Amino acid sequence: MRKFDFFSQFRDAVIVTDNKYNVVYKNHSFDRVFKNFTDIKKFSHNSNFDICPLSNDGIENYTPIFNAINSKEDFFSRISYQITPSEIKYFDLTAIKRSKYTIMIFSDVTEQVQNEALNKRLKTLTSGVEALNAENEELRKIKQNAQSQAIRIALINKVSNIIRESIDISSILESTLSELSMMFGTYNAYYASSCEDGFKIEESFGDTVRAKCGQIVKFDEVATKTIAGREISVSNCLMEYAGAKPLKQPVMRIIVPVHNMQNVTGIIVLLTRQIRELPDEIEILEAVSSQLGSAIIRAELYQKNIRTVNELQKTLKELKETQIQLINSEKMASLGQLVAGVAHEINTPVASIKSNNGIMAKFIPKITDPEIADILKEINEIDADAIQRISNIVVSLKKFVRLDEAELQEADINKELDLTLNLIRHETKNRIDVVKLYGDIPMIKCYPNMLNQVFTNILVNACQAIEGNGKITISTDFQDNKLIVKIKDTGRGIPEDALHKIFTAGYTTKGVGVGTGLGLAICTKIIEKHKGEIKVNSEVGVGSEFIITICSE
Repeated sequence: MRKFDFFSQFRDAVIVTDNKYNVVYKNHSFDRVFKNFTDIKKFSHNSNFDICPLSNDGIENYTPIFNAINSKEDFFSRISYQITPSEIKYFDLTAIKRSKYTIMIFSDVTEQVQNEALNKRLKTLTSGVEALNAENEELRKIKQNAQSQAIRIALINKVSNIIRESIDISSILESTLSELSMMFGTYNAYYASSCEDGFKIEESFGDTVRAKCGQIVKFDEVATKTIAGREISVSNCLMEYAGAKPLKQPVMRIIVPVHNMQNVTGIIVLLTRQIRELPDEIEILEAVSSQLGSAIIRAELYQKNIRTVNELQKTLKELKETQIQLINSEKMASLGQLVAGVAHEINTPVASIKSNNGIMAKFIPKITDPEIADILKEINEIDADAIQRISNIVVSLKKFVRLDEAELQEADINKELDLTLNLIRHETKNRIDVVKLYGDIPMIKCYPNMLNQVFTNILVNACQAIEGNGKITISTDFQDNKLIVKIKDTGRGIPEDALHKIFTAGYTTKGVGVGTGLGLAICTKIIEKHKGEIKVNSEVGVGSEFIITICSE
């Protein structure tokens, strides 16, 4: 409106609205300062009071623009305005009421506000600096007093950590001597344990003293008495120990007794050319001595415990092996007795049946009716085959246990495998196809009855692993003076996490009351007795393959 053109000369931004919130005038300064102005509502949304006038009703009155329009009187307020998301400016808002119009003049005071904030911050910082300066002198004095103490505590803590974190005596001593040498500027440092003739050097630091490790050293009467009283000996001397070659110049010798309870277990000897007073360092040496004495005893006890544990583990392993051998021996002895009894009980009626079968064979030709003669002849032949099969099984059982064959002897492993397959025929009959890939192998010196146990155990396990119909492949070979037997099945396989357990005594996958967990453990011991090894490859759902390797003698 032309009547407000007067404000075009103002450097401050000016906007005029009516009482219906319509903008009726804006000067050029307003357009320049508030470039993104679109309407009074958005403009009001970006402005805020420095202090919010909570007495007004209506949420719109909490913005300075609407407050100015709705006000009945002229008013003045300092406001902030969000120019961009990262820029805020401050204005002194003067609202002048003229009839239905509100004239709002925005004076930019951003620099003034920022300067006031900076001055306030500067005043605060100045006060802080003055306070810090006042404290600085006191802190400097405290620092000087604490510096030497901090060094001592740091060294004690470092040595303490080394002692606490290690259980190796050599490592503890080496680290302790290294730290003390750096602190005292020594050229020679060593630890010597107590012995009947004096002290024996166990660990040293510094090239010139390493050759002395294992040497027995003694000290003068005064130093010896001080050590016996568990006190630190500090002296300037020309001789390192009694009987040593004189030194070219005096050195400071520090002897720190390392003790546990009332007993001196050893000493730390420090030699330095820096002759000086040691009022503060004595405390460090006493602390190190106390901790080192406990650490040495602890490390010795630990090493003793380690040796005891190793001995117990070795004994336990031997006991387990003996137990397995005893179980196997008892099992085979019981099996031998059982087989001998069963064979005797079977042979008696079989002999009678065999005799009758022979007599029947003689009478059949005398029967005049050819039809009856043919039927009886067929029955007689079937009975003869059954009798022979029973006899073969009895012979196989006797050969299998062979308790009289406890010494090494030559055997045909192919025949031994056939013998084993004969005995487990009930497991494979009409269900499992056995494929024999026997190689041309020489006679092997072995314990046949023991190897038969291994073959039987693996083959029975393979049969039990096959659900329904399947196949077992047995192959033999002789390479590099070694017999190799492979038994592969198409069973359910062994989980990867169980492969390393199956040869452990007591481990079984057959459930409680079904398996003892001794079969493969016994197999392992038998193969080890033959100076061989047994390995397994398996994949769940595909099958397993056991590989037995035996050295030929």
